[in-house]
Amino acid sequence: MSISWHSESPPDPIRIGSAGWLMVVLRGLPLAFLVFGGLAILLSVRLIERPLFGVRRPLTPFITQFVCRNAFRILGIAYRTRGELMRQNGAVVANHSSWLDIFALNARKRIYFVSKAEVAKWPGIGWLARATGTVFIERNPKKAREQAELFEQRLLAGHKLLFFPEGTSTDGLRVLPFKSTLFAAFFAEELRECLHVQPVSVRFLPPNGQPDRFYAWWGDMDFGPHLLKILAAPRQGAVELIYHLPLEVSAAPDRKFLAAKAEEMVRSGHETGRPAGI
Repeated sequence: MSISWHSESPPDPIRIGSAGWLMVVLRGLPLAFLVFGGLAILLSVRLIERPLFGVRRPLTPFITQFVCRNAFRILGIAYRTRGELMRQNGAVVANHSSWLDIFALNARKRIYFVSKAEVAKWPGIGWLARATGTVFIERNPKKAREQAELFEQRLLAGHKLLFFPEGTSTDGLRVLPFKSTLFAAFFAEELRECLHVQPVSVRFLPPNGQPDRFYAWWGDMDFGPHLLKILAAPRQGAVELIYHLPLEVSAAPDRKFLAAKAEEMVRSGHETGRPAGI
């Protein structure tokens, strides 16, 4: 993961009126009940699931999916998807512009995120990430082999890992170049012949009258004020996920080629809104 990306212009100011604070309460309370109630159920089920199935999670991902899908219903954000879900074993890669990406991508597909180790220590978000099986990695070359073995273990268990290859979130107006480092794990001898990578374009459409980057969360923006802004919005926009055709890892000569091809497809869907072919 890289350092935070910064826009040439500062984030838009957040102003919440009395009607907005009412919306914060009307949306925020049921959202908190959904998220933390779902977390409590997930942890309870995991107490049984873990000793029976180990690293595999045949039950708890459905709880995560239910919570994330209904979070958009509570927020009033329209949720749309295009394309077919990958059926093969492998990973998913997507562009990244907001904490809402995590809800959006979990709502359609049972996946496990790969995140920087610092996220595990964040209040609230860190707890949710650990509970839902997120794989945490460190920017430490000495840990490279250990982390590659962890990827192999999770992928061979049938988990679909999700990477944000840009390495940071943006203002949602662009797709940054994909970093190829994380793609190296797919070329391990035990994995290369049996894995696919599915690129996904995530597009947020703002509420009428709001700037295009309304839902974006990047740089040094605080989570709390951004969440309040989303909750307070009198009208909401939409999020659209475009699932592209999976790429065979074995057909790529190296990680840089695979990263570049995935980036091309994600950028095409992000810019045009139409699925990209291989």
